[in-house]
Amino acid sequence: QVQLAESGGGLVQAGNSLRLSCAASGPRINSYVMGWFRQARGKEREFVAEIWTNGGTYYTDAVKGRFTASRDNAKNTVALQMTSLKLEDTAVYYCAAKTIGEREYSYWGQGTQVTVSS
Repeated sequence: QVQLAESGGGLVQAGNSLRLSCAASGPRINSYVMGWFRQARGKEREFVAEIWTNGGTYYTDAVKGRFTASRDNAKNTVALQMTSLKLEDTAVYYCAAKTIGEREYSYWGQGTQVTVSS
């Protein structure tokens, strides 16, 4: 069973950058699709980015061109580099994992708060 732990959240001014990390323990993540989600206060959790086992990525339109997801299978970690942050990026960010072919993500971290200020 994969256990995930996010880090790197914090308070940042709009326009600046922040890098989130997610460390996985247990099985190697080589065969897992990894995802990033976020949940703003009072809103439902939403998809942010996905990084496939071959390194390919997919992003929600709201973050395209600003966020970059990456994975380091050797270190069993994934990262989310966030640039040009906006107030509306404020949320708790979650790392998640699923096996290839699964429709839903099965494993979740506890989340890390990102707050963007003006």
